Amino acid sequence: MVSLLDQLSFTEPWPKNTFAYELTTNYSICQVAVDLSGNVIGAIVVWLVVDEAHVATIAVHPDHRQKGIGAGLLASALIIASHRGALTSLLEVRVSNLPAIKLYERFGYQSVGIRKNYYQDNQEDALLLTLPSLDKDQLRNFLLPNCV
Repeated sequence: MVSLLDQLSFTEPWPKNTFAYELTTNYSICQVAVDLSGNVIGAIVVWLVVDEAHVATIAVHPDHRQKGIGAGLLASALIIASHRGALTSLLEVRVSNLPAIKLYERFGYQSVGIRKNYYQDNQEDALLLTLPSLDKDQLRNFLLPNCV
């Protein structure tokens, strides 16, 4: 279940019904990665705001990190966003989340600012990152073999 993954991944998980809302009411781009047993091991939610793909959340189960799952989810969601008219992407990430920052830099995200005291649990700042162009050919390089 996605909400359990969220609880494992974040100190401030989304409320339990938020993912259902994103799927049924907000019509966000929502994708999951599952293992061979059908367990959810990764998830992403991307909001389309005019021509921008805003990465609202992305998580990979701690036992499955550093295997390309996050990159595959991000690439797949951004390709879908591009097909829906997104030209750029934006996201916030904790300044201390170095593995995530490295992932985003591999995609070409650039730091454009700081959101001071963004995270409520400890007042940590967030880096504001933007990907100026969604190049579908480049994004396809990050897809895993079984990603759609």
